[in-house]
Amino acid sequence: MSGPCNPGVSIVLALGSNLGDRLDTLQGAVDALAALPAVTVTAISPVYETVPVGGPAQPDYLNAVVLARTTLPPLDLLKQANEIEADFDRARVIRWGPRTLDIDIITYEGVTSDDPRLTLPHPRARDRAFVLAPWLDADPAAKLPGYGKVADLLDAAGDGGIRRAKEGLSLP
Repeated sequence: MSGPCNPGVSIVLALGSNLGDRLDTLQGAVDALAALPAVTVTAISPVYETVPVGGPAQPDYLNAVVLARTTLPPLDLLKQANEIEADFDRARVIRWGPRTLDIDIITYEGVTSDDPRLTLPHPRARDRAFVLAPWLDADPAAKLPGYGKVADLLDAAGDGGIRRAKEGLSLP
């Protein structure tokens, strides 16, 4: 566990990188999230290498899921995630294009939202093996609010060209 004891709400964050030193970037994102005073990282999934979904031709991604607790409101958490992405030179040029770092809020305990700035739960998580497989590894009992068990969603989504990477991430 990292950071101070944080009684807040449970959150699930998906991390992805397909530019530069992908593993180092994902570890840096975990470290940056854990350094936030209002976030306590509780678990990190294994890393998966995945074929890009949508967008232009681009390198494969490394993906992982972080389970945490936070006292930040959802939009403040999004702002912090965007700032961490910017620290890793994230450029938002092409939708679903290559990126140094992507941090998506998949769930925020007790919150559903259709706000265009932050839709919760994440609107495409239920179909993305690169989110579901690592999430299931981090929490075998995981449920996506409104959609059911992550294990069942992963069965329905198929493996989507994902494969577990040899490398992993660690808690700071």
